[in-house]
Amino acid sequence: NSDKSDAFAMDLEDYIIGVVAGEMPASFSLEALKAQAVASRTFALYKMESNKDYVLSTTINDQVYLTQDDMKNKWGNDYEYRVKEAVLDTEGEVLTYNGKLASTYYFAISNGYTDDALTVFQEDRDYLVSVESPWDKDYQSYTSLYTMNKSDFCSKLEITCGDIQVSQVNRADNHYVREVTINGKTFTGIQVFQKLNLKSTDFTITSKGDTVEIQTLGFGHGVGMSQYGAQGMANDGYLYQDILKHYYQNTEITKL
Repeated sequence: NSDKSDAFAMDLEDYIIGVVAGEMPASFSLEALKAQAVASRTFALYKMESNKDYVLSTTINDQVYLTQDDMKNKWGNDYEYRVKEAVLDTEGEVLTYNGKLASTYYFAISNGYTDDALTVFQEDRDYLVSVESPWDKDYQSYTSLYTMNKSDFCSKLEITCGDIQVSQVNRADNHYVREVTINGKTFTGIQVFQKLNLKSTDFTITSKGDTVEIQTLGFGHGVGMSQYGAQGMANDGYLYQDILKHYYQNTEITKL
């Protein structure tokens, strides 16, 4: 939705409160919420800088945004205190790399590692490289299993449907699938992720008669900060600065 008619320019910090409330559970630790606040603020400003027509708006072009009523409905008083506190405690703080605003991607949960921006978005960024994120494995949403009808599976991948043969699964060191051959047709992990609407590019496909079972580890594109990883780090006593510097390698926190 690129229609800007329902968009309106708004105060940066008010906007970030709405974004943090939309992007991360208000029940998360304060340090995780602060890391999200800095990442969301940086991402919004990065977008504005790279696209002169971009305006801070209540549309969800890039980041989920909740209005004050939405926030109260979703999070209750938690929003008032926790989310606002996280944003105001980090007011004006952004992440920079070599003096320029960083492209601060983030996602829900990893497979135990984040992934490279180069592979996922074809963006060569030294600060968006694969790092370990072992905290993610402690959370329920780390793994999911779903079953698809075999004919549905074949039509989405546009492959000949016979016995499902999965071969030549090429995984990176971080276990995300880089390439896989299914019934003689070769795909990148990202193509399978997109075509089948999977939660992650760390997937395992098993054929069971008329159905196909797919297990995935992680949820999201895998680049940048893992939100559940940030929560795990916060629970282990890390501060938001530590969290940001772990997921966005060699960046600096800069005050606007």
